[in-house]
Amino acid sequence: MCYQANASSGTVVAGGNGAGTSNTQLNNPFGLYFDVSSNSLLIGNTDAHNVVRWTLGATHWTLVAGDISGSPGSSSTQLSRPAGLAVDWMGNLYVADGDNHRIQFFLAGESNGTTIAGVTATSGSSSILLNQPLAIALDSQLNLYVSDYSNHRIQRFLRY
Repeated sequence: MCYQANASSGTVVAGGNGAGTSNTQLNNPFGLYFDVSSNSLLIGNTDAHNVVRWTLGATHWTLVAGDISGSPGSSSTQLSRPAGLAVDWMGNLYVADGDNHRIQFFLAGESNGTTIAGVTATSGSSSILLNQPLAIALDSQLNLYVSDYSNHRIQRFLRY
């Protein structure tokens, strides 16, 4: 694998139409996951409070999770400043839902999530609480690692 040495410019493949909530815009995108099977990016569209799928070559995104209008919320179908993303081998989506201080789990193809780490809208430093989770990763056993940003730590949550 190689990349062009000393490349002076990149190519816009998603967004580039200013910050906003229309399906041709992104608003402070943070987390990324490239889905090889669909040749698309899953994007944590942080300040639009949703996760979107942008197929390479397309001119717009489709909603995966969160609110299509860009409104934050804390219900099982809403997100508030989603950041990091992870996807397991079954296509299930894990979202670091920053301002809700939780990790949301979405079964493949579903938009109704379940909180699997943290407590919705409750920040703290005990081992069951998160404070602004930003990045997440899964290991081969599907144990979850969380960058618990405002607690200055990485937490591991064992799969059960």
